[in-house]
Amino acid sequence: MELDLTPKLPKQVYGGDGGSYFAWCPEELPMLKEGNIGAAKLALKQYGFAVPRYSDSPKVAYVLQGSGTAGIVLPEKEEKVIAIKKGDSIALPFGVVTWWFNSEEADLEILFLGETHKAHKAGQFTDFYLTGSNGIFTGFSTEFVGRAWDLDETTVKTLVGSQTGKGIVKLGEDFKMPQPKVEDRDGFVINCLEAPLDVDIKDGGRVVVLNTKNLPLVGEVGFGADLVQIDGHSMCSPGFSCDSALQVTYIVGGSGRVQVVGADGKRVLETHITAGSLFIVPRFFVVSKIADPEGMSWFSIVTTPDPIFTHLAGRTSVWKALSPEVLQAAFKVDPEVEQLFRSKRTSDAIFFPPSK
Repeated sequence: MELDLTPKLPKQVYGGDGGSYFAWCPEELPMLKEGNIGAAKLALKQYGFAVPRYSDSPKVAYVLQGSGTAGIVLPEKEEKVIAIKKGDSIALPFGVVTWWFNSEEADLEILFLGETHKAHKAGQFTDFYLTGSNGIFTGFSTEFVGRAWDLDETTVKTLVGSQTGKGIVKLGEDFKMPQPKVEDRDGFVINCLEAPLDVDIKDGGRVVVLNTKNLPLVGEVGFGADLVQIDGHSMCSPGFSCDSALQVTYIVGGSGRVQVVGADGKRVLETHITAGSLFIVPRFFVVSKIADPEGMSWFSIVTTPDPIFTHLAGRTSVWKALSPEVLQAAFKVDPEVEQLFRSKRTSDAIFFPPSK
């Protein structure tokens, strides 16, 4: 059966005055189920509050736009209240309880990417809400809740039944939420737009990689991530993950073309991609992208904490490592053609600006 790798947009799962929650569906993007990958997006309007919840999957959150506040509680730890803004990335391991709030006029949008190997449904996140009409305590009897919290029946009914919203609610303009603490960001957040660049090619592109070195919680999540920005008309070198990882890519901004080649030299995807779309590259498949004039950026997770990539162009590519005679025999070309091939792309670059 041929895999459908066509990039897709998310669909709204629920929403209201406070904002909406969107998700990519395995039925429309089969590689989600095939690769046990989940993908979702939270969009909060002003005073929108995503009530406390935990998930059945580890995730990485990336702030696509806006600014706001996040509450994070690791198992058996105190709450961290963190100011978040565009470019922030947060690792969310198993068992973490989170809430999200937007006090600003501009919408706050957060992308969630993660693995679903231990989830209830392959290719899909399941969140468990602590409050609201679908909160976990609405399922317990008044007796059980009263015993657990040491409260009388009337108080229990007030606590459990007062919040009739589901997942996302809109708070009053005068309601005061906890104030973020600068020190709470340490070890939890890295801003991909401000962090030191791992790759910086003039007129080509830039990369910031999230791994266990700059965000230790990535080790608990179990996969790495990166933010890639390429300039107008630039190309990202053809390459693949050589440690059997999947590449899950969300287009943050701009647009461009993408090609993916699989087994037997078959091109399995050739399409134009735009901001907001998501696609997945299977294990060992080779992918390359060329940006449109305005450039293109994407946020990706790779399903291993410290991914290793092999690029098929540039000085460090496998072509440069192979001996001339092997290349001549493999391509069935004479030494002059082999030498011309070898003399090109002699830098370490993985991004190639357009020829001048």
